[in-house]
Order: sequence, then structure tokens, then C-alpha cells
Amino acid sequence: MKRLLPLLASTLAALGLLAHSATEPAPRTDDSWKQRQALLNDRAAMAGPKARVVFIGDSITQGWEGAGKNTWEKRFAPHHAVNLGIGGDRTQHVLWRLDNGNLNSLKPDAVVLMIGTNNSNGDDNSVDQIAEGVSAIVAKLRADLPNSTILLHAIFPRGENPNPQRGKIAQVNQILHGLADGRHVLWIDFAHRFMNPRGVIPKDLMPDFLHLSPAGYDVWADALQPYLDSLLPAATPNSPAIAGDWIITMPGPSNDPVEIPMSLTLDGTRIGGWIARSKDKRLEITDGKLSGNGFAWTIRRDRPQGGTMTYRMSGSLVSGTLKGKTEADLDGNPVSNEWSARRK
Repeated sequence: MKRLLPLLASTLAALGLLAHSATEPAPRTDDSWKQRQALLNDRAAMAGPKARVVFIGDSITQGWEGAGKNTWEKRFAPHHAVNLGIGGDRTQHVLWRLDNGNLNSLKPDAVVLMIGTNNSNGDDNSVDQIAEGVSAIVAKLRADLPNSTILLHAIFPRGENPNPQRGKIAQVNQILHGLADGRHVLWIDFAHRFMNPRGVIPKDLMPDFLHLSPAGYDVWADALQPYLDSLLPAATPNSPAIAGDWIITMPGPSNDPVEIPMSLTLDGTRIGGWIARSKDKRLEITDGKLSGNGFAWTIRRDRPQGGTMTYRMSGSLVSGTLKGKTEADLDGNPVSNEWSARRK
């Protein structure tokens, strides 16, 4: 009976029968959130069915693009992983995002879900309400991604020392554990790895006692690895070198450096993706190939005076940075420029 109650709560919450702030899908209104939401929609659409694992959450999940970036490239980029984390999000914001483009054409083998800590502040939501909010997300994912296994994480502890908020989170986790069925939803709880025997969170894992350091993301990756090993196909060699979002720096018309967004995908050794031409236009990458740490592809653009300009881009990965050269023919004259790209 205890195992049925959370499942019943998730169903009722998803149907709106237990409506409250944690279960009512709602967007945030700040521009930075809207921009991030649009980026995630584009990211999901570009990855599509190639993405084998998807991460959903708040700033702790988004942090895979910051303090956890190196670990992500080594451990998850080989599986075309997609990060759908937005700092500050609560359960209601994730519910809205899942209804408004974040899932797009994704069909992952695994969904890594960790959400709820931002609902636990003060009297924002009760223990039951937070659990119902997370349960509604699980119900939504099960309905929209029936072939995906949800790796439901216990909400991480927060605060240097034991405190009432930690106790509230622990109670939520006790309820959420009941959502696990051992098949479609797996429960992952490694909170003890973030604390010493006295229950103190060390700064080397959580510098602000909430967000993770690079070492903290290594702890998370180590805890996830056994599950991913059993759920995901073997990674393609060298794929962490190139898949993902990048910012290209290259000389502009006046030889001043300009920055251009780029997103790359990898299917075996075939490179795809796009390079931004303007805010609203993209140039498709074609004939892309990966060989070891080397890469090459072609992009084409229409010229205002007519005709098509073809650019051949090639280079290699050097210490986490793409170093390349662009070559083209301009009215019969060869032109070339060197460029570099960093992870976005």
C-alpha cells in the first residue's frame, strides 16, 4: 500500500486533482529563463533520437556545463547526452518546459531526473506538495517517453551542517523512493557521499553547500555510471571530442574577432549540426567526418550577388578546444582563416 500511495499521488497531480503551486505547470517570466528555455528546445530538437541520455533539473543539473563540464565531456557526451537544466527551476517550471518543447523528438534510453530543492525553501511548499510535484514530472515522463528508464535521484542535501531544510528534503526523498518500480523508474540515492561521518558537507564537494564542484560532479558521475552501463549502448570512440554546443572565435570583416554559435552532433564518425549565420539563420554542416581527434566538414551559403559560397572547415581537438582553418574560393582567389572554438 505504501508503494501505491506515491503512484496515486503522481496520477492525481498529473490530472490536476491535487493542484497547487508545485504541480501546476508554470513558466518563469525573466528574459534569461526564456532564452535558456528556447536554447534547450533547440538543443533537444537537434539531438532528437540520437540522444541516449537526458538530464532534467535545476542549477545543479545546468552545472554540468560549468564545474562539471570536463566530466560531462568524458562520461556523457559519448552518448549524445542532452542537458535540460535551468538554474532556479522548481517542479512547476519543469512541468511547463516538458509541455512546451523540451522533449521535442527525444527518445532517450535514460532520463536523469533530480529536481525539488528550490521548492523546499521556507514555507514555499510542504513535504507532500514537493513530492507530488516530482511525482507529476515522473508521470509526465512515463507518458511521453514510455520506452525510457527514469533514473530518479534523491534531492541532494544542502547546508554545511544538519538543518531543518535538510530534514524536509529527507522526508521528500522518503516519499519519492516509493516511485521506484525497479524497471521503468530506478531510485538513486548517494547523499552520504556528499557528507562526512558527522553529516558535514565539505567545501571541496559543494563550495556553497548546495552547488557542486568539479570533484562533486565526479562523485555524481561515479554514482550514475553503473546504471548507464546497463542501459546505454557502448559509446562511440572519440565522440566526447566534438558533440555539443560551441562558440567559434574567428576574424571578422575588419579583422576584429567575432564569436559565432555552433552546435555539433556525432553519429558514429559522421559530424552534423549547424553554424549560426545570424540571429535567425543557420548554415547546415554537411559532409562532416571525424577521424581520431581530427575533423572536417563543409558549409555553404548563398551570396547576395548570386551564387553559392562553399567553405571547407577542418582541424583537430587540442586540450578541449577545437582549432581549425576555414578555406574557400572567392571569385577565383583562395582565402583562408584560422579559428578556434570553446564549449558553450
